[in-house]
Amino acid sequence: MDSEQNKSLYEPAIHFQNVSFEIAGNKILENITGSFPTGQITVLVGPSGAGKTTLLKMCNGLLSPTSGDITVQGRAIHDMSPIDLRRKAGMVLQNSPMIAGSVYDNLALPLRLQDKKLSKEKALDILDQVGLEAEYLERDSQNLSGGQQQKVSIARTLLNESKILLMDEITSSLDPSSLNEVEDLIRDLHEKHEITVIWITHNLEQAKRMGQYAWIMVDGKLVDAGEISVLDHSDIPSVNRFLKGEFT
Repeated sequence: MDSEQNKSLYEPAIHFQNVSFEIAGNKILENITGSFPTGQITVLVGPSGAGKTTLLKMCNGLLSPTSGDITVQGRAIHDMSPIDLRRKAGMVLQNSPMIAGSVYDNLALPLRLQDKKLSKEKALDILDQVGLEAEYLERDSQNLSGGQQQKVSIARTLLNESKILLMDEITSSLDPSSLNEVEDLIRDLHEKHEITVIWITHNLEQAKRMGQYAWIMVDGKLVDAGEISVLDHSDIPSVNRFLKGEFT
C-alpha cells in the first residue's frame, strides 16, 4: 500500500498502529496500520465481513483492540474517558435509535445522561444546522421519515460538538430523495465546520461521489488506502475484484 505520500499531506484525526481484534480465536481485524486524515471525508469500503463496522466501533471505544494502539487527535485512546472520547468522535448508525417522545427529547438525551439540560435555543440551532425547521422540535420522533430520523440522529451527535463523525451505512435504507438530502447535509457540515467524516458505505458510486480519501478492507485487513482515485482501479487482485463487483 503506497500511503507515505498521503501521510505527509494530512494530519491524522485517528491513527491505527498494528491493530488486531479477535473473538474466541477468530481474527476479525489483522494488523491494521493507517490514518484517517483530519478534515477529509474518508469512505471505508470492502465486502461484507471485511471488519469495517468492528473497526469503526474502535474509533470511539465501543470495542477495544486485542493488540495494537489507536490514537484520536494525537491522544492514545486508552488514556481517554469514554465520555471525552465520544465527544471527539460521535457515531451515527444505519438505523437511528429514537426514544419514545418528541424530537426535543431525543436531542436532549446525550446531555441528560451527563446531568445537563438542553436549552430550546440550542436545540433550534442544531435543528437548523441539519436542515429541519423549528416546528420539528415538538414532533413525535416515531412519526418522522427515515431521512428525518437520520437528520435528528446526526443533530444529536453534533450536540457533543464532535469534530469527527463516524457513520455506518447511514443512507442504505433511505429512498433516493432522503439519501440526497443526507449527502447534501454531510457535505455542508464538512465544509462549514471542517468536520472529519469516516463513512462506511457499500455503495461504490456514493463512495466516489462523497469521498476524498478511501480505505479498502478485505478479510479483516487494510489492503489499500489513498486519494479517492484508488476506487477506480487497483493492481491488487482482491481489491480489483471487489471494485468490479465480483464480490460484495
